[in-house]
Amino acid sequence: MAGYPGDAKVMLAFNLKSKPDNLAGFTIQVTPPGKQPYFLWNDLQFKDPSAHAQLQGEPAYSTANAPIHKFRWVHVPGLDHQGLEPPYGDYTYTVTPRYFDGNQHMTALEPAQSAKVTVLLQPFDEGAVNLGFTRGFVQSQAFVHHFGPKLPTRPTNGPLNYDTSKQAGKDPQGKPYTYEQQYQWLGFTARSRVFDLLNAVDKAADAKIDVFCYDLNEPDVVRLLLKLGEAGKVRIILDNADLHHDAADPKPEDEFEQLFIKAAGRDAIKRGRFGRYAHDKVFVVYKGGKAQSVLTGSTNFSVTGLYVNANHVVVFDSPDVAHLYAGLFQEAWDDDVKAPKFTASNFANRTFSFPNKDGVPAFDVTFSPRPQDAAAARLDEIVKRCDSEAEKGGNVFFAVMTTTSTSPNPVYEKLTALHEDTRLFSYGISDNPSGIAFYPVGEKHGVLVTGKPKYTQLPPPFDQVPNILSAEAHQIHHKFVVCGFGGHDPVVYCGSSNLALAAEHVNGDNLLCIHDDKIVTAFTIEAVLLIDHFNFLDQTAKAPKGKGAEAKTEEPPADKRAAAVQAEWFLGTDGKWADKYFDPKDLHSRDREMFAAGPAME
Repeated sequence: MAGYPGDAKVMLAFNLKSKPDNLAGFTIQVTPPGKQPYFLWNDLQFKDPSAHAQLQGEPAYSTANAPIHKFRWVHVPGLDHQGLEPPYGDYTYTVTPRYFDGNQHMTALEPAQSAKVTVLLQPFDEGAVNLGFTRGFVQSQAFVHHFGPKLPTRPTNGPLNYDTSKQAGKDPQGKPYTYEQQYQWLGFTARSRVFDLLNAVDKAADAKIDVFCYDLNEPDVVRLLLKLGEAGKVRIILDNADLHHDAADPKPEDEFEQLFIKAAGRDAIKRGRFGRYAHDKVFVVYKGGKAQSVLTGSTNFSVTGLYVNANHVVVFDSPDVAHLYAGLFQEAWDDDVKAPKFTASNFANRTFSFPNKDGVPAFDVTFSPRPQDAAAARLDEIVKRCDSEAEKGGNVFFAVMTTTSTSPNPVYEKLTALHEDTRLFSYGISDNPSGIAFYPVGEKHGVLVTGKPKYTQLPPPFDQVPNILSAEAHQIHHKFVVCGFGGHDPVVYCGSSNLALAAEHVNGDNLLCIHDDKIVTAFTIEAVLLIDHFNFLDQTAKAPKGKGAEAKTEEPPADKRAAAVQAEWFLGTDGKWADKYFDPKDLHSRDREMFAAGPAME
């Protein structure tokens, strides 16, 4: 088995030396640093646990009694056993294959067959780079168990910077929770990175910050920016496209502008949209008048961006990188956030490259709006790298907000078609892919799933999850493509760019290409986690004539479990698994080879 560390999570991968005809799954025990071990839980359990060997003292849904039926599993601590603030450090995982006997009854756990791996589990902090990811899992059992079946909310008619320490709701056990507790769980490490920087600037007398904002309504971000504005420590470029500005019916960004002007004066904020959107989400932090660090990525500084969307941030604690972004901000500021002058600037016409030096991995970055030829050339790099992966039997993983467009888009077209190319391993998710494909039995096609399943109706024993029905409320807001995970030159393309040709020509954005194995692994784990989760939800979505995740004319009740028990979702008393979940004879061989590097279990 092998353990791959990511950002505050670990992907475990298992393999077996012999053909697993009678395999029942895998029992997973976790030993946190300085804590007692525990078994992971599995919502999918035996219909009749008494017909199978059970470990006394463990519930029927413990993986000691209902083994995980996959050859990989991503562990995020704190979901069930450790509360909202789990410890970080060295985690030891003990994984044991489980088997059925000749009568199709699961046999007792045999520790002699176990394999162990110890992995450092902590927020991603490598050299001069920190990563952060939001959870993006409001449609999950974990969210419902912690906070109930309703989406994250704001106080009715509350101020823009409302008090997040106030009660937001009650969990299923009736215990009150605050907005801050809910936001901390949902925002995860991305939220921590955002507030770490803002709070550091607030506390340091010689610190200042420049901020690019697209969406802006997260109450504590608003509160801190107003405080920094009053202290003369912040400049802000804030988008004023129609969805963020309306003189007759002011938007939250308009309200913030007025509050900020009162606190900091008009000279500290500029509204603009380049050709269409000022779409960057960037902090540039200065100390003693010199740029020191920068935060970028896909995460908007809004309730939706941090607490509903799946998003990422990348933080460079590097004066060289920060100096570049400081120049970008000044250029946009001097251009009054308008496209023509910026598009003619040096920033829009170059690729800025950094070597592997001083803790900064080798990477390059481009800024938009760019001339059309330059925009097309940048996106063509991604297409060519995907083609290269196919030619050498490599892999591509991606999580991209959209892969459809009314105009030609080479990256969207390539990503949409990848799952049909059996020369490579592909695994992708988007909120609106033009097609949804799962692993057909006996085929080697890749996976492309939607992150917006509608009208999911989960069968027992699962609880129902919130449905994301609004066209604006994206689940997958990421914009990243991984190529060559596990290879000699793995890369991840990420940042704020939607990877669309027109957008690269008219939006204010930044698009990074990072060459680093550990960073690529963290993004790969994020993709796998999202794809596996939504692949399951997509199969439970209700629609006319069984069309999977497509829309339905009437929404089923969101707060009730399915009325009928569907036996195919359970392990029956005969010990057979439903094909849609687990059949060791039909496991995708390259899937196992991809993730199960390391010693095989006996």
